[in-house]
Amino acid sequence: MNVNIKNQKILLSFDLDNTLINNREGIVNSFNYALKKYNIPTLEPSEIEKMIGTPLDDMFKEVANINPQDLSSAFREYYREKGIHQGSLLPGIIEALDLLKQSNFTLGVITSKRQELAVKITKILGIFKYFDYVIGESENVKSKLDPNLKKQLHNEYSEYKIVIIGDHPKDKELAESLNVPFIGVLTGNHSFEELRSGDAVKTLVVESVKDLFPNLIYSLF
Repeated sequence: MNVNIKNQKILLSFDLDNTLINNREGIVNSFNYALKKYNIPTLEPSEIEKMIGTPLDDMFKEVANINPQDLSSAFREYYREKGIHQGSLLPGIIEALDLLKQSNFTLGVITSKRQELAVKITKILGIFKYFDYVIGESENVKSKLDPNLKKQLHNEYSEYKIVIIGDHPKDKELAESLNVPFIGVLTGNHSFEELRSGDAVKTLVVESVKDLFPNLIYSLF
């Protein structure tokens, strides 16, 4: 561990679904609402849950042959009204965020959710106040690997050491694109092996966000 790391600025950037929150019920109900609207057979919850973390259009491409943007629009129609209220924080999240803020880490969120929905659900669940930013899909940022996202982080946080935290291999891809460390959490649908594989960036895997103690984070540098 770099002995001076505690004096440096560190930004912890979290995924949202299955990392900080459990919104499976809302996502499943919204997904099946969209399928029903277009007379497509609905899916079992487990089939939808295993796709959480994948961009919404890509989820629909897996199961239907019509324009995925139409299905995504129907999904958000239900989600805005009902699905967004069918979520909860994962166990220990408030305590973990409190500890990290008190330890002088800067916190943010990068998610595949639409920006306005991500902001809304973090406010509903009482965690928006912890974050310097909540970045989701928007006109400017189309995905976690969008060059505009990398540019934004570089422009606004060039003095920071960055760590990406998430439950999905896409989060690790984000870390690799930024060439920063990755911490995988096992609160989603992906195994230790899936999150740990590859050595392009320094990687740790823990059970959940509540296991993120300061010294563990410092050990990445």
